Amino acid sequence: MTHRPLGAARCGDRVGGFTLIEMLVIVVIIGVLVAFVAPKIDITRYRVESAMQGIGTTIVAAQHEAITRQYDVVLMFDTGAASVRILEDENDNGTRDANERERAVPLGDLIVFGRAGTPAGAIGTDDVTFTQQREGLPALTFHRNGSASEAGGFYLTSRREVRTGQYPQDSRQAAIERSTGRLRWYRYGSGTWQRGF
Repeated sequence: MTHRPLGAARCGDRVGGFTLIEMLVIVVIIGVLVAFVAPKIDITRYRVESAMQGIGTTIVAAQHEAITRQYDVVLMFDTGAASVRILEDENDNGTRDANERERAVPLGDLIVFGRAGTPAGAIGTDDVTFTQQREGLPALTFHRNGSASEAGGFYLTSRREVRTGQYPQDSRQAAIERSTGRLRWYRYGSGTWQRGF
């Protein structure tokens, strides 16, 4: 009887693992599956969701900053540039002074303010429904107690919905309460506005 070291294989014994041919077959199968599934993935839907989450986070952070720092934080909705400008109004005078910080947060690729052909929701028909104006833009101010300057909101949608009117499911609505500054999101689907993402 011949003794082999523990773990050594005899000639002809199969050791665990895959052969090169087996690996190539698996890669080909995965490639075929991806080729069938990839065209059905709606990337724009994910971009709208990302824009919604990004602007929602920006609004909540602006409100938190107003409370924490105890001064007004002004959000200006620049529909032309598809962005939200944030002004830290340290002296609460409603204008941007030289020492006050202002930054812009873009909506992202292919996303705009608006609802295109989607029916209006509870906030009204305008792309941005805030009546306060700062630097010629609709604006919302968060005060040091967390309240908002007014109730209102805005719509987000995709450029493809604006261009074709064929994608109402791309539309989102944000509503802000005045007394608490609370933000509520709605999505359009199944012929109606539905709460949440």
